[in-house]
Amino acid sequence: MKIIVMAGGYGTRLWPVSRYMHPKQFLSINSDSTLLQDTYERVSSFDISSITTVCNNEHRFFVAEQKRHIQAEAKIILEPIGKNTAPAIALAAFDSDPNDLLLVLSADHVMNEDEKFLKAVNSSKKIAEDGKIVTFGIKPSFPHIGYGYIKKGKGDLTSYVIEEFVEKPQLHEAENYVASKNYLWNSGIFLFKASVYLKELEKYRPDIHEICRKSIQNSKDDLDFKRIDEDLFKKCPSDSIDYAVMEKTDLGRVVEIDIEWSDVGSWSALWDVSEKDADGNNIFGDAITIDSKNCLIRSEDKLIATIGIKNLVVVSSKDAVLIANKDKTQDVKSLVEMLKDKNRNEWEIHREVYRPWGKYDSIDNGIDYQVKRITVKPGAKLSLQSHKHRSEHWVVVSGVAKVTKDNDTFLLNKNESTYIPVGTIHSLENPEDYDLELIEVQSGSYLGEDDIIRYEDVYGRVE
Repeated sequence: MKIIVMAGGYGTRLWPVSRYMHPKQFLSINSDSTLLQDTYERVSSFDISSITTVCNNEHRFFVAEQKRHIQAEAKIILEPIGKNTAPAIALAAFDSDPNDLLLVLSADHVMNEDEKFLKAVNSSKKIAEDGKIVTFGIKPSFPHIGYGYIKKGKGDLTSYVIEEFVEKPQLHEAENYVASKNYLWNSGIFLFKASVYLKELEKYRPDIHEICRKSIQNSKDDLDFKRIDEDLFKKCPSDSIDYAVMEKTDLGRVVEIDIEWSDVGSWSALWDVSEKDADGNNIFGDAITIDSKNCLIRSEDKLIATIGIKNLVVVSSKDAVLIANKDKTQDVKSLVEMLKDKNRNEWEIHREVYRPWGKYDSIDNGIDYQVKRITVKPGAKLSLQSHKHRSEHWVVVSGVAKVTKDNDTFLLNKNESTYIPVGTIHSLENPEDYDLELIEVQSGSYLGEDDIIRYEDVYGRVE
């Protein structure tokens, strides 16, 4: 069996923690591990041949960094542009042996009973090997209006014919679904042979099938990544596997699982599956509460103090604070769209930005200057680069920096500094086995991140 992990979403409803350039699947949301790492760990007990992760090009280094602990063969397929789940799964299927059994699951789900999931998947292999497309439905624990539902048809103790897929319902509809015991939450987890999925996709969406086939044929391997033909893939229609295949095929079967599961699609969904104190509060970070009940309170960098609040979400990041009624957290996506329309960068990036070599935190800025705290991982190296519009002044605060300036290379220790004039070709490297931290002061007429000319880069970012 081959594992296909879908890691292409943006998780906008978990703003301000999850953002376009650093979405929820790469964050520690409800444990010390990221959701993607939890997904890798979840499938580690399976007898698997390989793991393929499909993600957006801009997130490739998050995946590469977080897959390092996987012992199985691991591949990363890069989508140049997101086209929903049907094409993403098709890319992975075309990149597999036709007889491979593919277990497809999302990188951003929470599942607290992995043994039950393991048992359900293993018991469903025979169904998939017989040419059926298996999806796993979660037995609903309450009438959730944020999930799609699957209605069970005829079946036995192992699986059911899929009678219909139902979009996110109104509350009274969800209550009827749960009461009938004929509906399951749509988990978006699938098990099928690669050839079966591709045959059904070709039958119902030949346009998607053909473009994905050609895109894989014209792909190129780059370090850990398989790069899809961008010009071809841009022409691919965007569609989900549910609409493109599952609602049309007569090969679909649903297997019921009774486990605690969430797609963590909103802050209220996270509260549902998180541990809570005696007052029903889920607290992450530094917080003090008085007479506060049934709240989700999360702080990443400062003390949050609450008095007399109920059923609220309070989330603080380094550059934004969200306060919302727990029943309205689905509307956070609309808030992110407002930020985007107002040309505010908080919808897209954090103040603290991760790079393959480490991270930087923009701690101050003003007219013609910007101050960053830069952390370089052990052994990591920034690209050999220059800037047209800015100079830089580096001060080492911890560790040792190996600096290249034009034809000179030298070491800087703690409390030592150097100046990088405009146009100087330079690079920064951490030669030690512990983090390098330095303060960078940028000065110039333009300080955008796109003012970089790269000459050499160990991460393949030179055009």
